[in-house]
Amino acid sequence: MSLKDNHVIVTGGSRGLGLGMVEALIAHGARVTVVARDADALESVHARLGVATISADVTDETAAHRILGQVRPDILVLNAGAAPRMGRLDQISWADFTATWETDVRGGLYWLQAALNLPLKPGSRVLVGSSGAAVNGSPLSGGYAGAKRMLLIMARYANGISEQKQLGIRFQAIVPMQIIGGTGVGDAGANAYARAAGLKPEAFLARFGAPMPPRELGEKVVSVLDDPKYAEGFAFGLKGDTGITMLEGAAA
Repeated sequence: MSLKDNHVIVTGGSRGLGLGMVEALIAHGARVTVVARDADALESVHARLGVATISADVTDETAAHRILGQVRPDILVLNAGAAPRMGRLDQISWADFTATWETDVRGGLYWLQAALNLPLKPGSRVLVGSSGAAVNGSPLSGGYAGAKRMLLIMARYANGISEQKQLGIRFQAIVPMQIIGGTGVGDAGANAYARAAGLKPEAFLARFGAPMPPRELGEKVVSVLDDPKYAEGFAFGLKGDTGITMLEGAAA
């Protein structure tokens, strides 16, 4: 599908990976609304890119329904989430272990439910941000890997409901397969794993090969949306070295 003049909502789009996606979407002609909590960061993005902005907490159930009902996007990108609280399994508290479940998964549930229950119009696409940790684990980030795995599974469930209700909405998972420096989540992970390995964070990140900064990830997300060969896929692994890899085909 061409992105020109398509309405896109990006949650968590005021910084990090979300901002990289917003920049790429704008460059390809999409009309973007950024949803995030930080009003100052939203004002900065609006001033620089001219995007519409809405200040809201993605874990506010009423916000998901209100914003989707108001904007009625063609594409919804669920990117918002908390940086994991790092710690070994034998040392981390329950509150720290579940922090990403209380944000990423809770917010994901509300926005997926809103997309299905409004519903979004037939032909809409919903991209759910997951992580390579969902595939490979992440032993120093508490419940983060499980949370990102749950988001991938929830996207699969949502496809099944869309098919059962004949809604014509496609849910797809975006799975970055490397830690990305310069982002809240990436820096938290890189710092913890680098310390454990006795390395500087830059040396640890170099183990992933070619870097994939947020804007480059954004261009890959645009390709998933724009290239017909990805239209029916379900989960896509993104990596600086290898580009886009289909991890799973159509799922319902």
